[in-house]
Amino acid sequence: MFTIFDWFGYNLPIKERYRLIKQAGFDGVMLYWSDEFGDADYKSFPQYAKEHGLYVENIHTSFENINSIWLDNQDGKGIEDYLLQCVDDCITYEIPTMVVHLSSGDNPPPMNIFGLDRIKRVAEKAEKHKVNVALENLRNSESLAYVFEKIELQHIGFCYDSGHHNCRNPKEDLLKKYGSRLMALHLHDNDGTDDQHRLPLEGTIDWNKTMQSISQTNYSGAIALEVINREHEKMSAEGFLSVAFERAKKLENLL
Repeated sequence: MFTIFDWFGYNLPIKERYRLIKQAGFDGVMLYWSDEFGDADYKSFPQYAKEHGLYVENIHTSFENINSIWLDNQDGKGIEDYLLQCVDDCITYEIPTMVVHLSSGDNPPPMNIFGLDRIKRVAEKAEKHKVNVALENLRNSESLAYVFEKIELQHIGFCYDSGHHNCRNPKEDLLKKYGSRLMALHLHDNDGTDDQHRLPLEGTIDWNKTMQSISQTNYSGAIALEVINREHEKMSAEGFLSVAFERAKKLENLL
C-alpha cells in the first residue's frame, strides 16, 4: 500500500488533489487535523477521500501550542481536550491512527507529570477504542523515551519520520530503539541541514539502510510519503505525484 500526505505543495481544491493522488496510483492519504491553515471543512476530507477511492491512513494532530501540554495551566488542559476530541474523531471517521508531536521548537518545557498524565489519559481513551496514538520523533527523542518508559499500552507507539531523523539526530538508531512500537511512517528526504520534505532519493538519507531497518520491525502499514514540492518549481502536480509514486515503489523494493 502507498499513501501520501494530502498537502504536497500545490494550491489546488481538495477534491482535485484527491483525484490526482488516486490517479497517480496511491491507495490512501494522511490528513492534517486542524483548521489552522485555512481548511475550515477538514472534517469533510475523509468523505472526500473515500469518494475518490482513497482511504485515510492517519491524521496528524495539530502541533500549534503543543508545548503547553507540559504546563500546569488552562492551555495545557486545552491541548488535552483537543487530543481527546481527535480520538473521538478517529472513531467517528473510522481512522485507525493519530500522529502526535510531544513538543515544538528548540527549547520546549521540561517533561513532567502534568504532561505525562495528559498523554496517559489520551492513550487510555484511545486504547479503549482501539485507536493508535503514534508519537513522532522530533529534535530529540528524550520525550519518546520518557513516555514509552511510563506508558506501555498496546495502542500507543511510534511514528518514524525519516527527515527529522536525518537532520536532527542522525547518529541515533531510532528504529532499533522504538521499532517494536512502529505504527506510522513519514518518509521524505533532506540534505541533513534542515527539514526539507524532499522526495526520497533526492537528499542524503541512506534509503537502503533505512528501509532495511524498517523491514526488521513488525511494521505492516503503508509506504507513506510526507513530501512537499519545493525543488521542482516547473513540475505540474500530476508530474510531481507521478515521480512521488515511483519513488515510493522504489522504497518498497528496498524492504
